[in-house]
Amino acid sequence: MTKASSGGKAGAGRKVILRNRQAFHEFVIFDRYEAGLVLVGSEVKSLRDGRVNLGDAYAELRGGEAWLVNAHIGTYPQATHFNHEPLRPRKLLLHAAEIARLETKVQERGFTLVPLELYFSDGRAKVEIALAKGKKQHDKREASRARDVARELAQSVGRRR
Repeated sequence: MTKASSGGKAGAGRKVILRNRQAFHEFVIFDRYEAGLVLVGSEVKSLRDGRVNLGDAYAELRGGEAWLVNAHIGTYPQATHFNHEPLRPRKLLLHAAEIARLETKVQERGFTLVPLELYFSDGRAKVEIALAKGKKQHDKREASRARDVARELAQSVGRRR
């Protein structure tokens, strides 16, 4: 019996650890990909404790492999001298076809790979990365204005009831 037909809910095994909300402000998101993370034991324990920061993190493609760079996973206090290095690059598990597709897109001017979300799916650590392009300052202002207008409209509709 496959997992899809096991009768459970679609997102039943997904536990979100962290959402990178800053990425939605700084970048225009185009495509999203789910990638597995290669971690050591103390990193998994730290993730379960929520000791993680994706603020300056990005994904990099090197030699046909994808790597998550600058993702800070804090040390685990109960670990012994076998603790991990908090800022080490971590390998991302993607299909070869996905990596090839991403390499062609990232070589275009202005595209980058940013992590959007870190979560556990059926006990395995996953990261959602996105193909994104950086916003200019005026784009950020426009997005802020659009949010304000939408909020005011929602408030005015709510007052009429």
